[in-house]
Amino acid sequence: MANWLVNEAPKLIILLLWLGINTFLFGNTFYQYEHGEAYIYTRALLGSALAWSRASATCLNFNCLLILLPISRNLISFLRGSCSCCRNNVRRQLDRNIRFHQMIAYMIILQAGIHIIAHLFNIEQYHEGYSPAATGLLSRLSSIGTNSSESYLNPIRTYDTNPTKELLSSTAGVTGIIITVTLVLMVTSSAQIIMKSFYEVFWFAHHLFIIFFIGLIIHGSGRIVRGQTSQSLQKHNVTYCRDHHEEWGDIPECPFPEFFGNEPVSWKWVLCPNVLYICERLIRFARSLQEVVIIKVIVHPSMVLELQMKKQGFKMKPGQYIFLHCPSISHFEWHPFTLTSAPEEDHFSIHIKVLGDWTSALYEACGANVRRFQQPWKMPRVAVDGPFGTASIDVFCYEVSVLIAAGIGVTPFASILKSIWSKHNHPTMTTKIKRVYFYWICRDTHSFEWFAGILHSLEIQMMKMGNNQFLSYHIFLTGWDDYQAAHIALHYEENKDVITGLRQKTFYGRPNWNKEFKRIAEENPRCSVGVFFCGPKDLSNTLHKMCNHYSSPKPRGVHFYYNKENI
Repeated sequence: MANWLVNEAPKLIILLLWLGINTFLFGNTFYQYEHGEAYIYTRALLGSALAWSRASATCLNFNCLLILLPISRNLISFLRGSCSCCRNNVRRQLDRNIRFHQMIAYMIILQAGIHIIAHLFNIEQYHEGYSPAATGLLSRLSSIGTNSSESYLNPIRTYDTNPTKELLSSTAGVTGIIITVTLVLMVTSSAQIIMKSFYEVFWFAHHLFIIFFIGLIIHGSGRIVRGQTSQSLQKHNVTYCRDHHEEWGDIPECPFPEFFGNEPVSWKWVLCPNVLYICERLIRFARSLQEVVIIKVIVHPSMVLELQMKKQGFKMKPGQYIFLHCPSISHFEWHPFTLTSAPEEDHFSIHIKVLGDWTSALYEACGANVRRFQQPWKMPRVAVDGPFGTASIDVFCYEVSVLIAAGIGVTPFASILKSIWSKHNHPTMTTKIKRVYFYWICRDTHSFEWFAGILHSLEIQMMKMGNNQFLSYHIFLTGWDDYQAAHIALHYEENKDVITGLRQKTFYGRPNWNKEFKRIAEENPRCSVGVFFCGPKDLSNTLHKMCNHYSSPKPRGVHFYYNKENI
């Protein structure tokens, strides 16, 4: 329990702080409009819907201020570098940036729904202010503004006015509809099925944020919600005059009240983050213009393409990722790929599994489908943005690291394993890490083919160095047919594994995580153990629980720290 609190405390603090600010802004604004003297007459017309609409608007402005920050990749990388002196569980919060972006979006949807519903009530109440049933103060307030010397409170001027038509002809109404439509399109296009199958739909829809923010800035200029001016409050005693509305203008205590529309404030909330995001996009654009040279293309089995590239000034750390763009395939699509090379190599590389239209097109553009030598000048032009950090770059911050991958999630660990071994065998390179455990769970044998070569190379190097205990790796196959089972049984007694060709035999089925974590805890009784995972959410939840369960409550005992890849 204590370890869970230590690991999750920063996350909970950020979440509670964000929710607390939202709650404070909503409550403070609600109280101001529900009890403020300047809005007594406005409340007489609109009721509590006034406070609901304004409180939700304030929360909308606050969350629109935040929404762009988590997706500013260069800002996140800068903060990660600036927080290098912070504890690992503090830096790990930066890896949850996309999740935080989604949570902010959910809050915007909630507050937008409240805002829209409240204003629909407001429009109807404005219209009812002119109905034959409206008498007394309501009728008096609605009639103010008939003379040019008076300032109006009710924007609807007659009962014959169609509220819908009035809404559609107002600045607030038109921009409100535009904002709502763009928000709906951005949210619906964020579904996983659309992102994976129709990426350009997602890309175009999300870039409607430009229209969204322009509409948001203009929206308040309609000044549809009005309150009494401070000068009018000094001359017009509201407490007395609201009960003597028939005498307004006839007695000195009750001159006609004067009203004003609130100044637009949305631009003050969103100006700085939008400027920051423009700088972010300019940096990305500048990087996209830098020349990238594809020096080697390797076609691995199971439709896996390896691109080895060079770019002037490119510096990386193990576990980082880049965004790759190929203009000849798509002018807009940028796809994230984990770097599989080590910083010690003279190039950087990525492995691409052909899974969709874009990767298939890149596979063909690189000539991988014809399987013959291609001239370098025939290679497609590509642009690279990055590298960017993930949780895995903290792998060297622990005495013991446990790397767990499921399927294609193994790609981040190619770079890490290479770099760990390189640092471990060079006396000039100091590293805190003493031991590495590597687990890889695959559904079929085809997934093993390209990565087995890396493990085989590491295996040979460990044997030469006489250091077989430094890296402990376990490969699990979770799916096989009868033919494969018979083939495995036939060759099981051989020195090398029949599937991978490694000396370490493949395990069949799924790992018993209780058993594995217990063994690691026993072998490393007083160590900090970093657990790094890349794979599906269900397994992630299981591993996270294992880390909390097997961490010792004693300060000097073994402690597991969970890290998950989020690209």
